[in-house]
Amino acid sequence: MALAKELMGYPLITERSSLVSSASHFKKRTQSTQFSINPFDRRPRKTKSGVVAAISEDLVKTLRFSTTTGDRKSEEEEKAAVKFKVRAVVTVRNKNKEDLKETLVKHLDAFADKIGRNIVLELISTQLDPKTKLPKKSNAAVLKDWSKKSKTKAERVHYTAEFTVDAAFGSPGAITVMNKHQKEFFLESITIEGFALGPVHFPCNSWVQSQKDHPDKRIFFTNQPYLPNETPSGLRVLREKELKNLRGDGSGVRKLSDRIYDFDVYNDLGNPDKSSELSRPKLGGKEVPYPRRCRTGRQSTVSDKDAESRVEKPLPMYVPRDEQFEESKQDTFAAGRLKAVLHHLIPSLKASIVAEDFADFGEIDRLYKEGLLLKLGFQDDIFKKFPLPKVVVDTLQESTKGLLKYDTPKILSKDKNAWLRDDEFARQAIAGINPVNIERVKTFPPVSNLDPKIYGPQHSALTDDHIIGHLDGFSVQQALEENRLYMLDYHDIFLPFLDRINALDGRKAYATRTIFFLTRLGTLKPVAIELSLPPHGPKHRSKRVLTPPVDATSNWMWQLAKAHVSSNDAGVHQLVNHWLRTHACLEPFILAAHRQLSAMHPIFKLLDPHMRYTLEINALARQSLISADGVIEGGFTAGAYGMEMSAAAYKSSWRFDMEGLPADLIRRGMAIPDATQPHGLKLLIEDYPYANDGLLLWSAIQTWVRTYVERYYPNPNLIKTDSELQSWYSESINVGHADLRDADWWPELSTVDDLVSILTTLIWLASAQHAALNFGQYPYGGYVPNRPPLMRRLIPDESDPEYASFISHPEKYYFSSMPSLAQTSKFMAVVDTLSTHSPDEEYIGERQQPSIWTGDAEIVEAFYGFAAEIGRIEKEIEKRNADPDRRNRCGAGVLPYELLVPSSEPGVTCRGVPNSVSI
Repeated sequence: MALAKELMGYPLITERSSLVSSASHFKKRTQSTQFSINPFDRRPRKTKSGVVAAISEDLVKTLRFSTTTGDRKSEEEEKAAVKFKVRAVVTVRNKNKEDLKETLVKHLDAFADKIGRNIVLELISTQLDPKTKLPKKSNAAVLKDWSKKSKTKAERVHYTAEFTVDAAFGSPGAITVMNKHQKEFFLESITIEGFALGPVHFPCNSWVQSQKDHPDKRIFFTNQPYLPNETPSGLRVLREKELKNLRGDGSGVRKLSDRIYDFDVYNDLGNPDKSSELSRPKLGGKEVPYPRRCRTGRQSTVSDKDAESRVEKPLPMYVPRDEQFEESKQDTFAAGRLKAVLHHLIPSLKASIVAEDFADFGEIDRLYKEGLLLKLGFQDDIFKKFPLPKVVVDTLQESTKGLLKYDTPKILSKDKNAWLRDDEFARQAIAGINPVNIERVKTFPPVSNLDPKIYGPQHSALTDDHIIGHLDGFSVQQALEENRLYMLDYHDIFLPFLDRINALDGRKAYATRTIFFLTRLGTLKPVAIELSLPPHGPKHRSKRVLTPPVDATSNWMWQLAKAHVSSNDAGVHQLVNHWLRTHACLEPFILAAHRQLSAMHPIFKLLDPHMRYTLEINALARQSLISADGVIEGGFTAGAYGMEMSAAAYKSSWRFDMEGLPADLIRRGMAIPDATQPHGLKLLIEDYPYANDGLLLWSAIQTWVRTYVERYYPNPNLIKTDSELQSWYSESINVGHADLRDADWWPELSTVDDLVSILTTLIWLASAQHAALNFGQYPYGGYVPNRPPLMRRLIPDESDPEYASFISHPEKYYFSSMPSLAQTSKFMAVVDTLSTHSPDEEYIGERQQPSIWTGDAEIVEAFYGFAAEIGRIEKEIEKRNADPDRRNRCGAGVLPYELLVPSSEPGVTCRGVPNSVSI
């Protein structure tokens, strides 16, 4: 024993990384990595640090054979007789800002720590004790110097704790933490030093609650991945216990400090107790199919027992504690909300001075150049209308001029009149904020899938005569055969809702179809727009076709028609492609992952960065964006029927097997399978920026995922017998997407290819697809005439009473059709917030603690290879944006396509691909 203590002070002779030593666990599975590492990889340098030496096997043998008693004890008894110490280095992340209550509690905890109410840790072995058949444990150890360091202002504070273990302890596999303080704390990581195998890492990244709120000990596992059937004996019970804790039992009202993941329907969007007009249908179930969301367990409303009561701002919505925004993200989001409030005040004042509609284009320009002057004579009126907190009043009064300006949207940066041109209108269909609706025309005229008994003739009103003069000498048949006709078709999704939408005050919409022709230069031009209304009797003119203008009157008609198309496009983009397909449809997979996949599971480790913040942003959306009278209802054409429209799209057209980029491109007729091409398909519009750049990222993600999956599943039987993996996928479908569970298109999960396809699709949706659809919202939509989210008037024809006023004052009629000043200002402030990257954003090819997120050294190497590939893709995109032959992203006044450039600075940049749906 004396010899062991003497050796305790000596460092290990050879510095060994746990990343290297832990790789021995996987020797039997070694696969060649598909990502190569080169000298330009973005990786941290390894630094040498002293490691407390642990007792080694050689020392144990020496002690055993030098016994003087002559009695040979068992090896376990010999080892148990030798005790040694190991040290834990615990990293806790502090908040930068604390309110008064938090500061007081922090001081109380510092005092309580001195008298024994500590943070207590216990180390657990991967092995069972042969006598008790329970996991081997260390002694309980407390964090040192908590009270001494309580006033430390650093973001990260490092504490230590000392464990005593015996030589038969084996490898550490888990650690329990008990917080006997009053206040929660954020535990970033724990590193155990002193074992012969080298440092043992526990990436925790979790809030640890007070014992008074959550009596059970928190369980954290090492970074070593294990499939369920390979779980060391000492960790099996803990693995299942931790998952059970996360699942809960499906009952009870959730506290903000809970970590329980469960499913529920969307029954909290309305507020029937406040007003019957704010009642909304339940989304989810046989009547209105929809994905499931995170359960909060709040009480039902008084007016409707099937509706859950609301939590209104500024009160927080429940999501599991670790899903809540971290401080810098919360600050960025809160600043955006404050900006929205401030800008919402401007039109209230402005409306009291002049008419509510914009007077002309110059008035819109002044939103960016000058702001709107808050004159002292009007401030009192504003404050009476809006009971404002002091911080808002101070902000308004800090400038003598009281100017509040909007940043100039990127669409105006190169050519402020570009949005008026037909070629720019067409370019945005393949390189704008919604490049995922355009499809190849396979049959002309187009045909509806709606019931003709309800919605009238299925055939379009479009004819060959409408477009023949705009096809550069091609016949319609030739254009079809040579893949030169494309379309934005919003007919079927809008038409069933139009009667209700057009009955709303200040809302008027058509169901539109727009036909584009692919020129010999590879650019698109619009050649016809069809505007449809529900048929009301045989004499009612329900369909109307407009073609490119030939005079002043038809030019204004054409501009109004394009505005209605853009309004349709904005609604489908926001409600279907953005919200439904990335936010809502991913949530069930995230909930099921936390409920069914252990933190030790290699697939959980792969998915973890791609699930960050999604539950929180979705909860905030339910609170203020997609809720009754929320931003989406107030700002978009569909109004109160927007979420029903989203549900209709989920029921009729959402298919998980078509959500991957190649499958989606082929489904829309934008590509055909071609094994000779780099990505296995050929684009029919060669210069299609979203698809060109997207395929680079898709392929990189797919290769990374295949490398990862093949590492852990060398044969298909391992996938079929992986109980956690199968439970995750089954629950995602059968519970999370219960209303579509019987669809025959769900992919099976039996082979490596199956798993690679499923995971690649999920990571694509969470990262690149969401980025392409989200971060251009203000750069393109912040100039409302380019993409009006709603329209207020239909286009008059000669028989309408409004036609005379249109002819007399076409610009005035145009702006009376556009969103009002109040609607515009509120919309701009909101999409500005949604387009903003926070300082703590984590982009594709990055992740927290990149060297220790897994204990598998080969996978760490492969990840750095993936990061290097992402860097190469970024350079390739920059090269493409400078290529004059790519006219859809390079040219006079043409914006480069940067929405799929992987990296970004904080703020509104119109670029950057975060790992997850985080805003």
